[in-house]
Amino acid sequence: MGGIGLAAPAQAATTVPPVPPGFHWGVATSGYQAEGDEPPSNWSAYDDKMEPYGNSVDFLHRYKEDIAHAKSLGVDTFRFGIEWARVEPQPGVYDPAAFAFYDDVVAEIERQGMKPMITLSHWVHPAWFTAEGAWSNSKAVDQFVDYANHVVPRYAGKGATWITFNEPVIYLLHELQQGSNPLTALSLQSKLITAHNRTYALIHRLDPGAMVSSNVAYIPGAEPALDLLFLDQMKVDFIGIDYYYGAALDNATAINAFINKPYAVKPAPEGLYYALQSVHQRFPKLPIWIVENGMSTDNGKPRADGYTRTDYIRDHIYWMQRAIADGIPVIGYNYWSITDNYEWGSYEPRFGLWQVDALTDPTLTRKPTDGVATYTDVIAHGGDPATYQPVIKPGLCNVDNLVGSCLGRLIGHPTPTL
Repeated sequence: MGGIGLAAPAQAATTVPPVPPGFHWGVATSGYQAEGDEPPSNWSAYDDKMEPYGNSVDFLHRYKEDIAHAKSLGVDTFRFGIEWARVEPQPGVYDPAAFAFYDDVVAEIERQGMKPMITLSHWVHPAWFTAEGAWSNSKAVDQFVDYANHVVPRYAGKGATWITFNEPVIYLLHELQQGSNPLTALSLQSKLITAHNRTYALIHRLDPGAMVSSNVAYIPGAEPALDLLFLDQMKVDFIGIDYYYGAALDNATAINAFINKPYAVKPAPEGLYYALQSVHQRFPKLPIWIVENGMSTDNGKPRADGYTRTDYIRDHIYWMQRAIADGIPVIGYNYWSITDNYEWGSYEPRFGLWQVDALTDPTLTRKPTDGVATYTDVIAHGGDPATYQPVIKPGLCNVDNLVGSCLGRLIGHPTPTL
């Protein structure tokens, strides 16, 4: 774990400086979770066994409203996903109308003065790809790269940042959970690495200067081992991490996330510091972008502990600023998500800055949460105020740095030196 061999804990700062010039603030969404009008895919089959998908939050027709909301926050980056199943509904057959939609999304992001972060695969692949054996098919890598070769040239020169595969470890986990043949699902690992690396080269050829990565779902305590499966074998220009949950000796509630009850997890904002530290120690030459970070509520209800989205945003930004002040090269932060959406089988977990009652409100009205004003203020001032102190105090001995965090706790200074 990250704490072994670290120097003694540093004197804890009482203030945090603002983020450096050029820092990227963003929001995120994904294609399948938000668009509605779902095309046939692996997930359109899976959700038949779960809560009905309906029309999600209809980003397909309301993207201008959501992009305008993002602009109102002051962000410079809007992350969205292109649905492979939508643009290639049959093998080798590409849908001009689907591409016209994504053309409009990118144009609207540009018109609002932002840059796109484009995800090519967010756990969803076409139904025909599944029928052909998915990632066990000998043609799978070529098929994905062909798809990428149709997407990337359309948006080259737009200042895009590219994510090839979202959270590949979770992609693999979902395929196993949803009843895929284990041998078929496990073939995803090697094929996906090859597909990523070929797509990485493709993007750099077609969109020179663009930054490319594959973001990881940060699993506290296990991430160094999990990175051996994918990230350590992938070519990336930055490390993209999705941080939602930490773990400490007095906080093991992150297990609730694995049963799709993320609102039952006790937040551990200080864990973001240790996650960033761990990543930086293992990839010291690469910058880090927090591609996803956000808090869920239970169907939009206030949390029982009184912790608000305002508290969550400010506490996590505080620890990010502490990490930057300690020399960790964090270059961006995206809040997940711009609106509530379909959380992989349920509309119950609500992460949105704008609440949307997908099941009960036929108008799908976007209702701002307290997080809207808070995130707007954070961005306007380059982070939290210098004297901000987190609402949630550090847990007892963080699993990503047991030695450093335990020693720091003993003497009252929770962050160790690098």
